[in-house]
Formats: sequence, structure tokens, C-alpha cells
Amino acid sequence: MQIALTGATGMVGSQVARLLAPRHDLRCLTRSPERAAHLRLPGLMVEADLGDHAALTRALAGAESVLAVTFDPLSPVHDERLLTAARQAGVRHVVKLSALAVTDPQAQDVITQWQRECEERVRASGMSWTLLRPRAFMSNSLAWAGTVRQEGVVRTLHGSSVNSCVDPADVARAAARALTHPQCAGRAYALTGPAPVSARRQTEELAAVLGRPLRHEELTEAQALDAWSSRFPRPLAQALLDSARRQAQGAKGEVREGVREATGREPGTFRAWARRHVSSFASGPAAGGSAAETSA
Repeated sequence: MQIALTGATGMVGSQVARLLAPRHDLRCLTRSPERAAHLRLPGLMVEADLGDHAALTRALAGAESVLAVTFDPLSPVHDERLLTAARQAGVRHVVKLSALAVTDPQAQDVITQWQRECEERVRASGMSWTLLRPRAFMSNSLAWAGTVRQEGVVRTLHGSSVNSCVDPADVARAAARALTHPQCAGRAYALTGPAPVSARRQTEELAAVLGRPLRHEELTEAQALDAWSSRFPRPLAQALLDSARRQAQGAKGEVREGVREATGREPGTFRAWARRHVSSFASGPAAGGSAAETSA
């Protein structure tokens, strides 16, 4: 089966590529062939920009299904061009990485509104579709790696509020299945971890895995907004603040069955994720998710 992946160098896309490579013909679309080469991704690397319709159409020619991963809520044209190119290239099935926040009527921030619009485009595309709606990725905690290494500190806003965050590996498994199994068509999967967890609890889990004490320090809203504004455009930083406020009100703690439904496996715990990524907190560069991942 010929499968095209956008976001192939990202947290989910790279794992999907490795899951599917043994049995399928993969085409990994990327703006950075150098990064793809560094990650040693399997499959054919195809340089294509989501803003370039002609390049997308060429890159998708012959693919039967496509993983649609976009990251910029301020550039909705990316989703429109990707779907148009996929349809013109003869793609039959689209798996869209969305966010669980779209199901919350109280979520009206710019990121969630963008994700809702993306889903509407997918459903109206004329192709069959599957929607993956993860809660925030456990890997968002990689943004703490620098202060964990240097100071033994995790700093967050609303550190006692809980989020049923999900292991990106579970999202990747769900995507791999949805790309290759027709019975996933027309379904939306709510993907969460097995239990809600707070940043304070995650700090304790990281300390146990690392075998050294860590402490959590609470940020004010102004401090958190300044930190997000240093990484993202101001509208996205404000969306993250709105998302954090909803989490503090209890909007993100519900555990859902999507991982089990999509993959047949129990969702992974934060402790298990932390064990696999302990080296990131002990040494090496810090990392973080996109604004869209952080807000889910």
C-alpha cells in the first residue's frame, strides 16, 4: 500500500513512518530533507512545502492514503491546499491529526477554532477520513528539560490542574492503523492517557525516574504568557493561556477509550513515557511541542 505522510519529521509522523515501513510503500513529505536524513526515517523522502500546491500534487501522486499533520493555526491555507492536492492526486483516505479540545464548546481560542475548521474541510473533501483527537502530548514536558537539568525545577501555570495527556507513541499507533484499515473510516478517536495527571505529579514521576529530587514552581499567568510569547506569535500564546484556564477549571481530565478502540492496546502511562525519555532530562538539548500540541 502506498502511503504519504506529512509531518514526517515530527513527534508523531516519525513514529508512524517506522511503524509502517516494514509492510508499506512510504512517501515522507518534508520541508527539511536534511532533518529527515538526520532522523534516518524509512521510506522515500520528498521535499514539499504545504504552501506549494503544485509540489504537493506531485508528491502525493499514487498515494492511497495520507496522514495530514499541520502545525500553523495562523496559516489555514496549508490544510486547504493539502486536501485539494490529495484529491487531485487520487488519494482515497485522509487521516487528520486534530485535537480533543474541538469537542469542548467552551474552547473558543484561535487554535481550537482552527482545528474545527480543519476537521470540517476533511469531512467535506470528498475523500474518506479518520479524525484523531489527542489530548496534550506527554512529550510537551520535554520543554522542561533545560530547567530540570540545570536547576532541578519544573515551572508551570496551574501546576495542580490535571490533563489526561497521551503518549505520542499511542497516537502514532492509532494513525498507523487508521491509514491502513478501512474499518477506521468515518470515525473520530478521542485519544487520552490512562489517568489524568498534573504537572506537579509529573514532576514527582520525573524525579523518581531520574533518581534525584525535583521541585515544582508555580508561574503567574503573566509569567506563563511571557514564556509562551517568546516561542509563539502572541495570538497563539493567548490561546495557550485560555487553554490553561480551561484546564484549571477541570475541562481536560476525562479519560477516553480512543487508544484502546483504535489500537487494541492499553494507553501508556506518563511514568513509562518518562522512562523512555530519561536521557532528555539528564543530558542533551531541550525540546517542546508545537502550540497546537501544547493546547489540546
